[in-house]
Amino acid sequence: MLVKDKEEQDLQITRKEQSHEAPKPDPEYPPPGLPQVYTSLSRLQLRKLQLLVGLSSTTSTLATMIYLPLLPMLRAQFHATAQAINLTLTVYVIFQAISPVIFGPLSDKHGRRILFMLVLALFALGSMGLAVSCAVDASGSSYAALLVLRAVQSLGASATYSVSYGVIVDVCLPGERGRMLGPIGMALNLGTCLGPITGGIIAYTTGSPMWAFWAMAIAGVLLLIAVGLFLPETARLLVGNGADPSLFKWWQFSWLTLAKKRIQRPSFYQKKSHSLHAITNDTRSKQTHQGAVSSSPTAIESTASGPIPTKGFGVILQKTGLDNLIECLRIIPHKDTILTLWLQTSSYAISYCFMASIPDIFRDTYGFNEWQIGLVYLPRGIGIVIGSYCTGYMMDYNYRVVARRLDWTIDKVKGDDMLLFPIELARTRGTYITLAIALATTVSYGWTSQYAVHPAVLLVLQFLEGMCVTFFYNTYGTLIVDFFPDKPGTAAATASVTRCVMAAVAVAVLEPIVDAVGRGWFFTIFGLWRAVLGAAAVALLRWRGLRWRRERSGLPGKVPVEVPRRAEVSK
Repeated sequence: MLVKDKEEQDLQITRKEQSHEAPKPDPEYPPPGLPQVYTSLSRLQLRKLQLLVGLSSTTSTLATMIYLPLLPMLRAQFHATAQAINLTLTVYVIFQAISPVIFGPLSDKHGRRILFMLVLALFALGSMGLAVSCAVDASGSSYAALLVLRAVQSLGASATYSVSYGVIVDVCLPGERGRMLGPIGMALNLGTCLGPITGGIIAYTTGSPMWAFWAMAIAGVLLLIAVGLFLPETARLLVGNGADPSLFKWWQFSWLTLAKKRIQRPSFYQKKSHSLHAITNDTRSKQTHQGAVSSSPTAIESTASGPIPTKGFGVILQKTGLDNLIECLRIIPHKDTILTLWLQTSSYAISYCFMASIPDIFRDTYGFNEWQIGLVYLPRGIGIVIGSYCTGYMMDYNYRVVARRLDWTIDKVKGDDMLLFPIELARTRGTYITLAIALATTVSYGWTSQYAVHPAVLLVLQFLEGMCVTFFYNTYGTLIVDFFPDKPGTAAATASVTRCVMAAVAVAVLEPIVDAVGRGWFFTIFGLWRAVLGAAAVALLRWRGLRWRRERSGLPGKVPVEVPRRAEVSK
């Protein structure tokens, strides 16, 4: 009895001490130890971030598409030959391949926000320089400036989509990324729709390319301000799920958050439990990082390759994030990676041939002027926008279907373990049908353009091609990121490099092959090239994809969960 009374007295004393000493938690930032969510952003904040990232990504397509109708005027402006002006396109594509390789890995290392602002600043400065160069008299130095400034513009514009992919992976579970990427793809491809029309109208009405570059410069500045005001840091290796402000450095907050907090003192809870926050979050960050490393083939390989450098050039590479540039090349040779890259890049290359052939087809065959040629790009752009929206929802639906047939419970807090879940089965659903539609579209486009069928038929085919290429672009771009969840910027940069190289090769052989065999056979050959090899790639991914990833991660190839047959999942 006395022991029981003693225990009750101790319990009352303890409760009394806790009532006096324990501060009230800050409602905005929950104390450590409570159940964590994948991201602290609300649904409304995610929608705002989706809009912001999507609009910022339009620089990639806008800078490419608005330039095409300006080529004749640039030749006159700089008194240059067609070959010399076409060299500016080559320079742009080269730096389009280089830019994501530089800035994608750096965003993994140093954060999305600061890199997003840097690339938008480069885009704006490059566009301003191009506008100024077009305002002065043409000379040899001005043409040299055109090449340099076009490269600077490409460095900034081409990296935005790679960094955007990283942001989406930071805040979305694998089963929810399609829904986020769909509208972002729609916003991204506004440049595809509006770029040629804007360039064509400017070329037709002003007689000068200067105002097109000023329009891009203004857009770049406005997007830079918007990102600075509203985009917080999202890189999970730096700030976790974003719920704990003690993980943020001052420049990682949005300007709007800094303005709201600058006169507010930290809450009593934050001050008193700062050390507890630091210890808990340091432990949580290490565990999260270790978990990411354990499931990352890239990280495992780099760890197995030798000890982490502690001095010399290796330290410089590691601290600046440039060591990740090497990983971009190391990602490509993996069997599942190269098959996935093939499915995306082959479609991108054919799509680039569609775009490059439009001016010649509609000017020489149908007699369209610059403004009308700009409008011809619109059906393809509409197809890309609709395809982005549909593909996003379809990816999420496919993920749920495969999870349900595996009797798999989707983890909406930490995300599913990709070394157990057959993500290949989810992402590849519907690919065979899309390959068949793409083949019919490509072959039909070649022969109808060769025999000068009514242009309305070509516009419909461009619409269908826009939908198909968006399916491959978004679906297999997401799958590459799923393979390397701890380094999404690096994975997206790798995809960008291979896309640009494949597109450059395809455009380079376009005219020689067309001159040799005709436009019909050119598109027939390329259509079969994509369809046959693409179908083989999909079959291999569905058959061996998960096994390859597990073996690359040092795990047994046999999955400890029962995976249904391919036929069962594809129904």
